[in-house]
Amino acid sequence: MSSLGTTLAPSAPEPVLEPDRPGLRTIVRRVSVSLLIACLVPAGLFCSITLIAGVWPAIIAALAWSYGAIAWRAATGRRTSGLLILTAIVLTGRTLVALLADSTFLYFLQPIISDGVVATAFLLSLATARPLVARLAGDFYPMDHELHLRPRIRKLFWRLTLLWALLCLGKAAATLWMLLALDVETFVLVRDASLQTLNIAAVAGTIALAVRVARKEGLLGTCVVPA
Repeated sequence: MSSLGTTLAPSAPEPVLEPDRPGLRTIVRRVSVSLLIACLVPAGLFCSITLIAGVWPAIIAALAWSYGAIAWRAATGRRTSGLLILTAIVLTGRTLVALLADSTFLYFLQPIISDGVVATAFLLSLATARPLVARLAGDFYPMDHELHLRPRIRKLFWRLTLLWALLCLGKAAATLWMLLALDVETFVLVRDASLQTLNIAAVAGTIALAVRVARKEGLLGTCVVPA
């Protein structure tokens, strides 16, 4: 009888394990590494090589860095960020158009157009269930369906998508003015210094807003996850 009771007794429910949440330091490191590899290094290469050897060698060097970074991360088994892939695609298109037209002016004009296109894409995505920032968030934080549905998280992604749309529009307008008003070398120096500073400030603001929401949602852990 005792054995029958033991057999029929309901088993205790298995404990639900909370997923590991990366800490703030880990998230900042991921964002910093992604920006460094995808944006800051190629911009620095382009600026320095333009001053030393001219615009065309700088164009090739920036493109070579992007594909070299993708190949290195693939060879070492590291995850390639969407930002790095997007940068490589954009640089490839810009380089091909500039080479076919034999025009450095078109090379510098294209990011102005692409910034406008990206801003439009960000704005249009605001009308969808998952704005563009929500689609890129997985590069920096482990996202799942449940997280995407949280009201604070959804509002954060909407606001950040709007922020980056307005930033891209502002960059496009400022870059067009500089391209028309300055010579090539001055343009490269002023553009890279001002736009990279603006990008870093925008990233810092994005992280600050995200951290504020993440703390309210209990999403910041203490574990360290390799990049």
